[in-house]
Amino acid sequence: MQRQIAIVEDEAAIRHNYEDALRRYNYRVNGFADRISALEAFRRRLPDLVIIDVGLGADVEGGFELCRELRGLSRSLPIIFLTARDSDFDVISGLRLGADDYLTKDISLPHLVTRVAALFRRVEALSGEGAAERKLERGELELSVDRMEVSWRGAAVPLTVTEFWLIHSLAKHPGHVRTRQQLMDDANVLVDDQTITSHIKRIRRKFETVDADFDRLDTVYGAGYRWRAPDRTVKAHA
Repeated sequence: MQRQIAIVEDEAAIRHNYEDALRRYNYRVNGFADRISALEAFRRRLPDLVIIDVGLGADVEGGFELCRELRGLSRSLPIIFLTARDSDFDVISGLRLGADDYLTKDISLPHLVTRVAALFRRVEALSGEGAAERKLERGELELSVDRMEVSWRGAAVPLTVTEFWLIHSLAKHPGHVRTRQQLMDDANVLVDDQTITSHIKRIRRKFETVDADFDRLDTVYGAGYRWRAPDRTVKAHA
């Protein structure tokens, strides 16, 4: 199946360059120059993945606003920021809004295509897990791979595609420290340590929103992260 990608970038030359590169890899690509036209199209039909610049002409925070609006339309739509803005504040802001990846425009086109393909592999993995892992329970945590849903103590925890696979990786190995590299491998994501850290912080905040006493996600400084095993028996079933 040919995947549909949307690129929201106000500079026409840059937008066309990305469009041409992705089309060479057999993706269908639509380009948009501003937030309003993109959002109108997305409300009619969502693409399979969206690439967004942060600054969209005079709309200097337009990309952030579009990401927020897209997350209102779909929790699982893969979203990548591709922008010249590389401050820690901007990266963290983008990830907090629900982006799956945050890239700067000095990235090579082959590297961009690799990151796009990695996101699609994560989406495809939702239908490719073994039957024994369709539902995973860890005490009061429940994960449904088929529906990409997570709940804690019966309350839904809304996670993005990247966040889902990170928590899935941790919950599959309760009590074991997972390094950042192991988490990247399990989630099919190529990001730096800071990005993994931002994702973990965002996941923790989402659990704390539904349970102020949530304490299962540990940071093991200098090593990685761990899902702390519950006191009662751990189980997994189809």
